[in-house]
Order: sequence, then structure tokens, then C-alpha cells
Amino acid sequence: MEKKLAIVTGANSGMGLATVISLAKKGVHVIMLCRNEEKGKKALLTAREETKSNNLELMICDLGSIESIHRSVNTFKENYDTLDLLINNAGIVTLKRQETKDGFESMLGVNHLGHFLLTTLLIDELKRSEDGRVVVVSSGAHKWGKIDFIDPYFHNGFNVIKGYGRSKLANVLFMKGLANRMAGTSVSVNALHPGAVATNIGVDRDTGFGKRFIKLLVPFFRTPEKGAQTAVFLAVSESVKGISGSYFYNEKEAPISKLAQNDELVELFWKWSEQQVDFEFDK
Repeated sequence: MEKKLAIVTGANSGMGLATVISLAKKGVHVIMLCRNEEKGKKALLTAREETKSNNLELMICDLGSIESIHRSVNTFKENYDTLDLLINNAGIVTLKRQETKDGFESMLGVNHLGHFLLTTLLIDELKRSEDGRVVVVSSGAHKWGKIDFIDPYFHNGFNVIKGYGRSKLANVLFMKGLANRMAGTSVSVNALHPGAVATNIGVDRDTGFGKRFIKLLVPFFRTPEKGAQTAVFLAVSESVKGISGSYFYNEKEAPISKLAQNDELVELFWKWSEQQVDFEFDK
């Protein structure tokens, strides 16, 4: 693991930070991708204290901003030409409909489109790795998700359950689409359900609203460390080397919804995603 380079999104707290710490303890050099610089710096200090590793660094990127993603990727490419592991962990839940800087409904915008653009921009660097791996943190919520190409951003009829389900189905569709495109390369792509984890995912990113509610739920949920186990497993385990296009739960392959298995939908949604972020992927 000592020569491996990883990027973990949403690395300042919860499962993201737990994933960073676990990977760093295994000797991986980890770039912590965080939206908020102050929180990112605190998380970096925490990770260094926990791991005693100097192979940790912070990169600021707002997955709700196309401009920020391009800027961060350009910075990465100025310093590195190879990426071994990309852990797409960051995720948000909004109780009320919100929009990203580019006008996307926030959950679909951050949870899917931000990661879609980040990943596709980094594909060349991943392909230069002998064992490039993309790990997509989805959720069992994808099973109730539906894609509506007429009103993808819930301008009508928004509710948090539908919105989150759509964004998590988007994660699995993206995983399937990218795995298809990476067939025959050194890059594998898999998704996972982490279980119900006590994190800050439901806390408003700007106001902090929701923190008390999360604290009340903590006793009933998995710890972030437990939730991160399958992501770390997919990132480093030799037992899954070469496996691609699969969905995991508790370190084992698990079934996905019928919609997520629909190859036509996978391709339609891929093309739609390219149009939204104005980037045509060329494998």
C-alpha cells in the first residue's frame, strides 16, 4: 500500500474521515477532498494525530460547483500524474429543496453530478495505475429511487425521501456506466451500501441545522468506522482485484434494484449527466 495514492471526498468528518484514517494506517498517501477549508484543516490534524502519518494532505473542492471541480482537478494534475484510488464518499441530504451553484437540485448535484465530473476528469490518471479503483458510496435508498428526465431536479413535488433515493440510484447507474467504459482497462469501479451510519450527512452544510437530530439517532446507527469498512475493503483488498460493476454490502456482493440493472437507463443517464456538466467523456 505504501506507493498507493488515494483521493477521498467528503473527508472532513464521518465515514470520509474514518476512511482516510484507515487508508493512511495501511500506508496509503491520502488526499482529503473537502469543501470547507477550516473544517478540512481540523480533520487533517485529527487524521495526522490518529495515524502518525505524514502522507496526508488537504485539497479544497466544492462538489456543488463545476468551476471548483475543474480547478481542483487541474491542481491535482499539476502535482501528480497517477491516481490509484478514488473514494466517492461525500453525500448530502437536504430536508428542503436547495440548488447548487450551477442550478442543480443539491442532492443530485453533489451526490452524483459533482462526483461524475470529478471522476471522469481523473480517468486518465486512474488508468495509469496498475490497479486503479473507483469506489462509489451509494445506499440501499437507491432501491426506491427513480429517474425523471422531464423534471430531474424536482421543480415540482420535491421531498427528501424521493430526492435522496434518486441521487443514490444515480450513484449506482454511474457505477454501472463507468464500469462498462472501463472494461479491458486497469480500472475497476464498484459501489456499496455502508449501512445506516451516524454521520453529518443530514446536517445543513451552511447553517448546521440538524445536528441535534443526528445526535439523537447515534445510538441506533453504525459508527462511521463500521460504515467505512466496505469502502476500504473495495479500495485495498486483493480479493476484489479485477471485480468491476458490482454493488457491495458488508464486504459481500449484494443485489441492486431492477432500475439499476436497466442497461438502456444506464446509458441514457450517462449521456444526460454529460450534458448537465458540459463534459463529454472519452475513454
